[in-house]
Amino acid sequence: MSRQLATLFAAASLLLVSGCSTVSNAIDTVNPFSGSATKLPPLAPLNPTADVRTAWSADIGKAGDYRFTPAVVGDAVYVAAHDGTMMRLEAGKPVWKIKAGQQLSAGVGANDRLVVVATAKGDVLAFSAADGKPLWQAKVSSEVLAAPVVGNEGVAVKSGDNLVHLLDAGDGGKKWVYQRLTPPLSVRATGVPVFADKYLFVGYPGGKLVALSLQNGAPVWEGAVALPKGATELDRVADVVASPIVDGRQLCAVAFQGRVACFDMGQSGAMMWSRDISSATGLSMDTRYIFVSDDKGVVYALDRQSGSSLWKQDKLKGRGLSAPVVQRGLVAVADSAGIVHFLSREDGSFAARQKTDGTPVYAPLQVLGSSFLVQSSGGYVGAIEAQ
Repeated sequence: MSRQLATLFAAASLLLVSGCSTVSNAIDTVNPFSGSATKLPPLAPLNPTADVRTAWSADIGKAGDYRFTPAVVGDAVYVAAHDGTMMRLEAGKPVWKIKAGQQLSAGVGANDRLVVVATAKGDVLAFSAADGKPLWQAKVSSEVLAAPVVGNEGVAVKSGDNLVHLLDAGDGGKKWVYQRLTPPLSVRATGVPVFADKYLFVGYPGGKLVALSLQNGAPVWEGAVALPKGATELDRVADVVASPIVDGRQLCAVAFQGRVACFDMGQSGAMMWSRDISSATGLSMDTRYIFVSDDKGVVYALDRQSGSSLWKQDKLKGRGLSAPVVQRGLVAVADSAGIVHFLSREDGSFAARQKTDGTPVYAPLQVLGSSFLVQSSGGYVGAIEAQ
């Protein structure tokens, strides 16, 4: 079967086999390549309890068959599109706009000096955050679907063959590469590695979460987010597809066809609790709760310390939800119609809705000051204020 250039949409509508070809997943998910993608379940009427408005919006260009996540660094927002367009925005206004010179498959990673994107050919491209001038180019082992991550120790890139590369931020030189055996069938993942303390945390097929030493890439800890089970290879897919989250000593992740699990890194990575919830989009955390969108479109709030269920909102089933994000008493999640839904942090009730450009939102929403930042597959980028 030939390679299809398609990233993971909603709850993993495509799977990667043996690192080189794709098969359709039988799970009932919202797939933009299918005829049913335009027929989402209707939304019930809403009496808003929160005020929302679009503070600003811009257009970056279409994502194609990929997922592009904006990078927030202070007041600056860095965005990219499949055709190679890249922009730095401040208050919605372009500071600079460039063409990368290649079609892109992943981005954006950034800090106050560097902006990094990647291609389906395994090229990693770095530009100056100040003016967009090209700085260096590096090569990794295969296509890149997950946005590069820029940290103090370098630029972390997870390629489509599940190798993790740490590149020197100054010139793109290889510092180390980590490789591990993976199952023959796995989801095409777009979750990024996470820098925390002395480690790089990375999710893997087979339900594993690994902590790599920033010094040399050696694995120093491994946790089982999910345990593969079932009679067939398809049934046994249990992959950590989305990015893990870290806050203090607590590390949490969720697996597709698996569960949510949290670990205490102050206790040698001992598991604190786990819950059977499957998600390919991810989760978020605040001081008390963990929020997760599952594969069916149900949003859960769980207690951080025990994993007990606080509430669930099931009125968005079948709408292909993004990962949730929380701030100012509201949980925001977007769907495959480009609608951002705002839920009460305390009980999950609907507080407001805001339309974007009508195209699916697959990238995780992010916090930008007092706003929620969203980028759609159609190229809409907007900051939505809600309170």
